[in-house]
Amino acid sequence: MTTTPIDTDDETAQLAPPAAPDLEQALVELSPSIYRVAFSILRDRTMAEDAAQETLIRVWTNIDKFRGDAPFRVWVLRIAHNVSISMGRRRRDQAVDPHDLSEVGSSGASPDRTAEGRAMVGDLWAALDTLDSLSRTIVVLREVELFSYEDIADALDVPLATVKTRLFRARRSLATRLESWR
Repeated sequence: MTTTPIDTDDETAQLAPPAAPDLEQALVELSPSIYRVAFSILRDRTMAEDAAQETLIRVWTNIDKFRGDAPFRVWVLRIAHNVSISMGRRRRDQAVDPHDLSEVGSSGASPDRTAEGRAMVGDLWAALDTLDSLSRTIVVLREVELFSYEDIADALDVPLATVKTRLFRARRSLATRLESWR
C-alpha cells in the first residue's frame, strides 16, 4: 500500500483539524507513523497494533479537543506516544522477545542476502534496545518520521534541549554499537 504523506508545507492546514471525510484519509495516511512510534516503545508487533488502533479511536473520538497548538500530525503522534507508554506500563511484568522483527517481504533476494539483511536488522534492533524508550522514540521520530526537533519536543512534551541531547547521545551509542557495519 502506497500512501501519500500529509502536506506539511501549509501552516494553516497543519493547525486545523481535518473535516470528517478528510480526517479518515489523514488517519489512514498517518497509520504507518502511528505504528512505528508504538513499536519503537513497545517492541512488540501485536501490542503496537493494539496501541495504533487505540490511538486512532482516541483521535476520532477527541477530534473536537484538538486546539491547533501544534500541527495535526504532531498531536496524533503525541497521542500514539502516550497510549504506547501507558500500554507498556501495564505489561511490565511480561517478557518480550527482542528478536520479534517485522517480516521481510520476498523480494527475490538470495537466501544469503536475506539472512544478511535480517542479521543487520537484528543488530539494529539490538542496538535500539539498549536505548531507553524516550531516546528510542526520539530516534524514530527524527530518523524515520523526519520530524523537526521542535515537533519532537511538542509530540513528546519534553524540552527542546532534551530532544537534542538525547538524540546526540543515542546516535553516538548506536554508532558505537554498530561499528561493525563500517
